[in-house]
Amino acid sequence: MIYTFKQICLSIQCEGENLTEIEFIPSAKATSPKTEVEKQIKLQLDEYFLGKRQRFQAALQLAGTPFQVKVWQALLDIPYGKTESYKELATRIGHPRAFRAVGGALNRNPIAIIVPCHRVIGTDGKLTGFAGGLETKKFLLELEQQ
Repeated sequence: MIYTFKQICLSIQCEGENLTEIEFIPSAKATSPKTEVEKQIKLQLDEYFLGKRQRFQAALQLAGTPFQVKVWQALLDIPYGKTESYKELATRIGHPRAFRAVGGALNRNPIAIIVPCHRVIGTDGKLTGFAGGLETKKFLLELEQQ
């Protein structure tokens, strides 16, 4: 399914009852959800972008190395409207010197927005790399600050 909201365009993939991927893609025409899982994800994304949802409810299928999965699961604990640095995240998961590896795991996050890697910023407070682009990261953080 292709989901769009303003300048954001997402490809959404599900396997059975599980959400497996939300990926930023270049502009594309939205498509209708075909399964109940896709309908629920679309509804929740609509609510999120309208400022009516702070937490998502979906069965996630996170496929990656044990370290990557640990990082992605830790992202789910960063509260809506808050940010955390790569270093703080690395420390929280028990690997205080692995902030570059944390960045690598975030770069491979298979489920954008719902697994909120946009909430991770540089130690100096600056926005850093993001698959959807820094403008999208800024938009998402500002949305959550409202």
